[in-house]
Amino acid sequence: MPTPKPESAIDRDQRKALQKIRDFLKVRTSYDVLPLSFRLIIFDTSLLVKKSLTILIQNGIVSAPLWDSKTSTFAGLLTTSDYINLIQYYWQNPDAVNRIDQFKLNSLRGMSAPSGPTEIEKAIGVSPLETASIHPGKPLYEACRRMLETRARRIPLVDIDDETGRAMVVSVVTQYRILKFVAVNVHETQLLRKPLRHLNLGTYKNLETAKMETPVFDVIHQLVTNNISSVPILNSDGVVTNVFESVDVITLIKGANYDELNLNVGEALQKRSE
Repeated sequence: MPTPKPESAIDRDQRKALQKIRDFLKVRTSYDVLPLSFRLIIFDTSLLVKKSLTILIQNGIVSAPLWDSKTSTFAGLLTTSDYINLIQYYWQNPDAVNRIDQFKLNSLRGMSAPSGPTEIEKAIGVSPLETASIHPGKPLYEACRRMLETRARRIPLVDIDDETGRAMVVSVVTQYRILKFVAVNVHETQLLRKPLRHLNLGTYKNLETAKMETPVFDVIHQLVTNNISSVPILNSDGVVTNVFESVDVITLIKGANYDELNLNVGEALQKRSE
């Protein structure tokens, strides 16, 4: 039996730092991550898609919890993926563009309803999106595990009202907020000195890329097909000059102006500053 290779100093520091982070996440709750005061915007599932876009843009947000007022229950989280599904539907069914303005949020996804996927989900061949949530009193470690399992970038916090016994949405915790919370409070993060490539963290093969001349529709198809949130934009020399993100889609279709989707990537990225 071969002799085990001695643990290097950098590996030892890495292991200790990761254990400290795990221990920290197990004793802190999602409540601890929330700021002292914040504003929470919740959409009713009967809201028109067009109006939801306007509200997102006006408030500078890219997602919002969904609430079914008919059943008084939490219905999921509205994200850019829902709008991208709508764009895919429009692309496959151009004759339906006149009906898109009348679509309500509950038409974008199955909302975990017994009837299953909606017309849009069936038409573009995608499964209903995850409606994961977690109680704010649960350890942050559990929230991270749930986000990892569902590949979600944010997770709604849903509590139970003591008086009514019904669910209520408290807030939404994002990956960024959790990482910032860890970075500020766990000093051992300074021991994380191993390069990303050595950790096999990230994607290094079969990368999806595009150019400034690539049609936006093609990039959206890349996002959906590969279940990714961004596509690097390369110049003629193969150098990364920008990144097209899924959130860029919201800017393009504001005001339900779907003609903007006929732009190429370069033209679309110029819309960011507007």
